[in-house]
Amino acid sequence: MITHSVFFKLKYPAASPKTGNFFAAAKELSSIPGVQNFKEVRQTGKKNNYDYGLIMEFNSQELYDQYNNHPLHTQFIEQYWIPGVTEFMEIDYE
Repeated sequence: MITHSVFFKLKYPAASPKTGNFFAAAKELSSIPGVQNFKEVRQTGKKNNYDYGLIMEFNSQELYDQYNNHPLHTQFIEQYWIPGVTEFMEIDYE
């Protein structure tokens, strides 16, 4: 099992329509074949500078690779991630 997690800050305030649109589009990633246990999380502590996270699991490296190359994922990166995220940390682990 591969757990893919990414923690990030957005350019927009939490109540911004752009933030809502970002997370609506992110939720669509859960429909990509192979994605399991998709979660959106929000930072509650002050131990790092990231405000949000996306976490999901894959049964194999092959499914994870397919997710990374899926058109819905690449579209999300181009339309929402690149213009909206200021900083991030990605962690993938077994």
